[in-house]
Amino acid sequence: MVPFAGWSLPLHYEQGHLQSHLHTRRHCSLFDVSHMLQTRVYGRDRVRFMESLVVGDIAELKPGQGTLTLLTNEKGGITDDLIVTNTSEDHLYVVSNAGCADKDLAILRGRAEELQATGSDVHLEVSDNALLALQGPSMARVLQEGLSDDLAKLSFMNSITTTVFGVPGCQVTRCGYTGEDGVEISVPAGRAVELAERLLGVPDVWLAGLAARDSLRLEAGLCLYGNDIDETTTPAEAGLMWTLGKRRRTAMDFPGAAVIMAQVKEKPRRKRVGLTCGHGRRGWCCQLQLTSPCPHVPGTVTSGCPSPSLGKNIAMGYVEAAHSRVGIRLTVEVRKKQHPALITKMPFVPTHYYMVK
Repeated sequence: MVPFAGWSLPLHYEQGHLQSHLHTRRHCSLFDVSHMLQTRVYGRDRVRFMESLVVGDIAELKPGQGTLTLLTNEKGGITDDLIVTNTSEDHLYVVSNAGCADKDLAILRGRAEELQATGSDVHLEVSDNALLALQGPSMARVLQEGLSDDLAKLSFMNSITTTVFGVPGCQVTRCGYTGEDGVEISVPAGRAVELAERLLGVPDVWLAGLAARDSLRLEAGLCLYGNDIDETTTPAEAGLMWTLGKRRRTAMDFPGAAVIMAQVKEKPRRKRVGLTCGHGRRGWCCQLQLTSPCPHVPGTVTSGCPSPSLGKNIAMGYVEAAHSRVGIRLTVEVRKKQHPALITKMPFVPTHYYMVK
């Protein structure tokens, strides 16, 4: 168990990190992500409220559809990355990172109060639900046994409210942070253990902790807030411009729009890249300096670990945009020793997000 954003969370279980990671890729794992902040936004002005804070096109979301979006500041920096879902129950469902929970909630409440003062109809409710993530290629087979709804009709980033293995009022969203097909289940806290034990009764399902969650998301090329993105990083630098809807780019009505769109036009000076480095067990620590045969190409490694799936070290980092092309060779300084590195396309392993055909 380790401290994490004010919570005590499991780093790994008895099988160990390596086996847990590989089991998720091959079968199915259950992650307790109840530390994430879950918020519901009600009122007729809820979409306008949300779009005043994030870069995504929330108005275009169909009932039950969600999107990854970014909470930005006036300097164009990323305050947090969120998932916002337009539920079928007349509210928006927002999932935020645990490490950003206090500042996110302050921003949401502050903006709600501003709009309420001008007569807008919007109000927030913080959920006390638990949140369980079931991830891996056998997820659908495992979960379908406990659902009357047909999972084959539920696409990636879509959500339903249903009964799961006899527990009513669960919100099931087809998403996750492993790169595999998976769901996140928002479940009434009083019945979370019951549901978890029911899922773990299937031999295919193992418990997985923070270590596996981190290596899985890195293989999938996904950012960890506080490491790979933060308030000094813009969407253009982070390679996250796909989160900006066309209408929002034109309207430029989100925080930091002028800075972000100027970077799109003029190109950012640095970019997030993927890196691979040799074989072996020794991983890369965070916040190490990149060097290059050309001394004018500095950079920073922001996340790194040995990839259980690939058998080599992988990392993310930032380099000058002119030297960010896939295939460029750099060197990485680790504990005052130089190691060759290659800029590599992400994701490092293929992702398996499920889309209805």
